[in-house]
Formats: sequence, C-alpha cells, structure tokens
Amino acid sequence: MSERKDELKDLTLAIVTISDRSSRGERKDLTGPELKRFLEAKGAKIIYMSVIPDEKEIIRAELMDLCDREDPPEIILTAGGTGLGPRDVTPEATREILEKEIPGIPEAMRAKSLSITPAAMLSRAVSGVRKRTLIINLPGSPKGARENLEAIVPALPHAMEIIRRKITDCQQSKFKENHNK
Repeated sequence: MSERKDELKDLTLAIVTISDRSSRGERKDLTGPELKRFLEAKGAKIIYMSVIPDEKEIIRAELMDLCDREDPPEIILTAGGTGLGPRDVTPEATREILEKEIPGIPEAMRAKSLSITPAAMLSRAVSGVRKRTLIINLPGSPKGARENLEAIVPALPHAMEIIRRKITDCQQSKFKENHNK
C-alpha cells in the first residue's frame, strides 16, 4: 500500500453517508468525516458531503444530481447500506444509475477485508461510472470504509485519467509510470 501524501492530489470527491439514524440526527455520522480526513491527507479535495436515509429513490436522486451537474465531482463515495439488512439498498440504487459497472473495485475491497474479517464476504458493494464520475459503495462503519478505501486508492488516479479522457492509451498514464518503478 502506498503512503504518498499527494496520491490523490487535486481529485475532487463527494461523500454521501447513507444512514436512517444519522439522517434523522439520532446518531452522529462518523464515517463521512473519517473518509474526509483520510482523503484530504492524500491531497484530495472534498467538494460535497451529505447524510441521507436508506431510501432507494433518495439515494438514486442524490447520485444522479451529483453526476449530472455541470462540474461534477470526479469520484462519489457512498458509505452505508451495502449489507444484508432489509433497508440496505445502496447497491441497487447505484446499479440503476450506472452506465458501466466496474466489478474489480468492490472485488479488491472485499479481498482486502476478507483478510481482516469473514463478514466481508457479505458486502454487496458495487462500483461504476455515470457520465464522467466514478461511484464507489463503501461500508457504513468508519473502520470498514477506510480499510476498503485503502485497498483501492492506488488505482483511483489511473481510473480518473481514463474516465475523464486525460489519456487515450494506458501507456500514456502517469499512474503506470509511478507504480511500475
């Protein structure tokens, strides 16, 4: 795992915490602020944060609003709603608005998490692209969300080079140059 402080330099992100209790003010959102601290320490710019309930239509609307803006965030991280509970609908809402799914991202997160807890195999997180924004579902716990994010951070700059058409050929990637030395 890379420890570079500028690893996500200048990437713009939105963090959407999905929690019924936190959205009602019954429990403080700890995950969103933890992700923000972690990402800013890596050079990312957090341009939007919200806490919304576990409601499929609200999740869909929030993701579409963010992606469809004139100047959308490059990456949207959702935190919560990826488990087996009856109100966990984040993957379904996300999948409905994606144009391309990227299964390798949640596979990498689950693989890392499985080395920590067998419960990781129960995650239903998905990831993909809508327009020019990468959306990634993370677990709702601060520890789980951060561990999952740590697993994928090294690939995010390259993903954004491709999604934002900053390169047309993977051989042009600055990311590849930095990680193949």
